[in-house]
Parts: sequence; C-alpha cells; structure tokens
Amino acid sequence: MNDMTLLKPEQDDGALSFARGFVKSDAFMLLFREGMGLVEQTASYLDGDGRAESAALPREVALTYATESMRLTTRLMQIASWLLVQRAVAEGEMTAEQARTEKNKVKIAEPLLSPAQEEAQRLPQALRDLVAHSIRLQDRIRHLEGLMAGERTPELAANPVQSQIEILQARLGLLR
Repeated sequence: MNDMTLLKPEQDDGALSFARGFVKSDAFMLLFREGMGLVEQTASYLDGDGRAESAALPREVALTYATESMRLTTRLMQIASWLLVQRAVAEGEMTAEQARTEKNKVKIAEPLLSPAQEEAQRLPQALRDLVAHSIRLQDRIRHLEGLMAGERTPELAANPVQSQIEILQARLGLLR
C-alpha cells in the first residue's frame, strides 16, 4: 500500500478519525468560541452602533450596507450551525454519520462577490472588520471540512517534498 492510498476515505477511515479527534480538541473549542463570539459581536453591532452608522450613510451606501449586513448575518448563521453540529458530535449528542447527513443541510457556502472597492470603502470600518473576520473564519472552516471529508488539499497535492519521496520510492522499488 502506498501513501496515496491512505488519503482516500473509502479505503481508510482517516478522515473520520481526524474528524472525531478534531471536534474533541482544544483547537476546535477555540474555533467554536471564536465563531460564536463573532456571532454575538455582530448581533450587538448591528443592533447598536450599526443602526446609527447605517442611518447616517448616503442612500446608495446604505443599500450596500444593508446587502453586506445581510450577507454577513447569513454567513455567520451557516458558521454557527456548522459549529453547533460539530460540537454535538464532540459531546456525543450526534454520531459522525448523522453529522455527515446534516452537512448537506448546513453547507458552508462559497464566498459571495464583495461590493466594488470604492463602495466598500464607504462602509463603516466596524462592519468591514466584521465582514473580513467572518470571511477568514469561513475559509478556515471550509478548509477543515475538506480535511474532515478526506479531501487532498491543493497544498498537499502540490507538495514538492512528497513528489520527491514518491520518486525515491519508485527508484528504490526498481533497485530491489
């Protein structure tokens, strides 16, 4: 069996074991707290300072504000749902198989196109910071989802060291 075989989830339970281990780790709990904290911070902003800031914006910028705040809220609800499902697995309230079934319902969407740079620059800085943080968090979760599903990441697929190891293994096989 070569190293490439280990990366296929249908032949190895590595993705499942990674998922089981990760959702019970301190790293997951940090991610969970960060995500849920961002949800709370965003809700507080949108219900407080954000209302005042949006009311003071010119009409065309207010429309962009409304669109971006809606996208932000949707993104954060997807993130929170994903985190809650993973925590349910960690706490034994749900099996990993049930979580995979739920994954189809709780999908972390592809990032949407951002407003034009000049429009975005006119938005309040606090909203721009929350949007940027949520996009970074979304990217991290999408990466983790791929690892948990056993997908090879582009970094691993293009790993020059791994390529050299495979070449050496092939040559050593010829020398036998």
